[in-house]
Amino acid sequence: MKVTALVTAYHPDDRLAAVVEAALLTCSGVIVSDNTPASSASAAEKLDDPRVTVLRTGFNRGLAAALNSAADELPADTDVVLLLDQDSVLPPDLVPALTTHLADASIGVVAPNPWDAAHSGSYEKIVRAAGPALVDRYGVMTSGMLVRRNCLRAVGRFREDFFVDWVDFDFCLRVRDNGFRVVQDTTVLLPHSLGDRREHRVGPLRTHVLHYPVWRHYWIARNSTVLARERRANDWRWSLGAVRYLVRWTAKTALFEPQRWSCLKALLAGLRDGISGRDRQTYVPAGARYPAS
Repeated sequence: MKVTALVTAYHPDDRLAAVVEAALLTCSGVIVSDNTPASSASAAEKLDDPRVTVLRTGFNRGLAAALNSAADELPADTDVVLLLDQDSVLPPDLVPALTTHLADASIGVVAPNPWDAAHSGSYEKIVRAAGPALVDRYGVMTSGMLVRRNCLRAVGRFREDFFVDWVDFDFCLRVRDNGFRVVQDTTVLLPHSLGDRREHRVGPLRTHVLHYPVWRHYWIARNSTVLARERRANDWRWSLGAVRYLVRWTAKTALFEPQRWSCLKALLAGLRDGISGRDRQTYVPAGARYPAS
């Protein structure tokens, strides 16, 4: 199978070169979709391998739009698409291990187990040490996801009105709508960083919290609410899980976020807009262009 990697980037540092070099060991080519504004330098400018294509429009279009522009440049003979972000350096055996599962024509998406090396554990709470290696999922994280090309054609474009958060789950749910399976190999680990993830303690209990900028909280609330509302009839179990996720996220924000009032205000705005289906420019970060506005 011919695999082409799509790498999304935003203000990448020199680690981007390591991400691309690792991908080229098992992929025939890499397309980097760089959302860094034109006013800032980007490490993507230093990439000079002929197998690498760099797309840079000069503004932040959001994750979904970056993925769509890269997918538009896929070579015609690509069989499998590998999605990566600028923080994921591939282990050399990841792509060969995951592509073996695509011998099953029912599988449209296969993903690794994202691993938090800093805290020595999986980001997936439902992954267990003992259990089946290959598990069906409602959705998997974008980075490390392998997508069969005919599955990508069937599903269509990534959802640009989501801007960044929940783009992966929306895509995976539509993969399932089109009759393909979404699976995860829990034995294949992908070292990955989700950003500012810190451990907090409440008495004997401990929890990990992602400290995002205020604007991200809006999209987390809006997009999870939109999906829960849209999926409540056909995927009610998943919708209920999305609601529980948002409740936990809000509680952790109230307890541990230094900018808790600004973040809670953003979460409430996102909840309201998710229920109504609206969106607002207020929570688009500086230098970005939101396509739905």
